[in-house]
Amino acid sequence: MPDKDKPLLIKRYASRRLYNTETSDYVTLEDIAGFIREGREVQIVDLKSGDDLTRQYLLQIIAEHESRGENILPVNVLNDLVRSYMVPGGGVMPQFLQSSFEMLRENQSKMVENMSAMNPMAQMPGFEAMKAQQEAFLKAMTGGFSGTWPQGSSTEEAGGSGDGDGLDDIKRQLAELQDKLSKLK
Repeated sequence: MPDKDKPLLIKRYASRRLYNTETSDYVTLEDIAGFIREGREVQIVDLKSGDDLTRQYLLQIIAEHESRGENILPVNVLNDLVRSYMVPGGGVMPQFLQSSFEMLRENQSKMVENMSAMNPMAQMPGFEAMKAQQEAFLKAMTGGFSGTWPQGSSTEEAGGSGDGDGLDDIKRQLAELQDKLSKLK
């Protein structure tokens, strides 16, 4: 039985294939993204050198999702991330992001509770759609960090598609940024 408290060890072979040491089978980046969405930490190491490749692969997973139109990060956030690489020592961005996601995880269930049927706003027309959009945003922002949502709070159960108008704008902005970045290369 896998130990959920320890990171799932994935080994990268010279052929670049990724091997799940718990199940003794090969996995894809999408499989790894699934483990993370389920709340599992992963560690990816090069079999030959022992180098930790986790950051590299996590960034690759994000880049692939972004390139498929599953854009989450607004352009201004991406710009700030790029700028943070230009600051000696990385600036305060890494600590800020870590603290922000920790706060999101801690307050996630409270936010869902506040949007429950006991909330007087629940009687307003369009409330369920607004709730679904907020939950989709929170799930997208914390999905890789927090395991699962409380039961009965998924966007599908709320009648939402998980794609709100705000997310469409973010997707469009990121696509524009990706296009500009590819032209700079």
